[in-house]
Amino acid sequence: MSVKLGLDAKLYFCAAGIGDTPTWTELTNVKNVTLNLQKGEADVTTRANNGWKATAGTLKEGSIEFEMVWDTQDAGFTAIKDAYFNNTSIGMAAMDGGITTAGSQGLWADCMITDFSRDEPLEEALSVKVTAKPTYSVNPPQWKTVAAA
Repeated sequence: MSVKLGLDAKLYFCAAGIGDTPTWTELTNVKNVTLNLQKGEADVTTRANNGWKATAGTLKEGSIEFEMVWDTQDAGFTAIKDAYFNNTSIGMAAMDGGITTAGSQGLWADCMITDFSRDEPLEEALSVKVTAKPTYSVNPPQWKTVAAA
């Protein structure tokens, strides 16, 4: 059994989206990344369930939440900020390892930045809380596993 640590996970962006051959840039100015994955539910209970409710999964939904230090000189910060303020999509990949490392896996999606909230604690650096959610795109969200070379 192999254990993966959060510090070894990687978050990437691609300004052009996740199309045919995305050019990924690692977001290194991030901490506390959370990849949220859920499904909607449909009640499929029948009398044959012997008194038990039955559920079927429906549409998947996801989001990537993370924090960044407020650094206007950081290219990744600027790409996320610009996507938010310009209402443009940005390709995101939340991977459990390097995006070219065989066996690494995670969600790839063209996303909209739906939250870009600045924190201003007295004894800490300014930071921003970011939420990215899959958006309308010709490239649907997908779970990717990097193949061995």
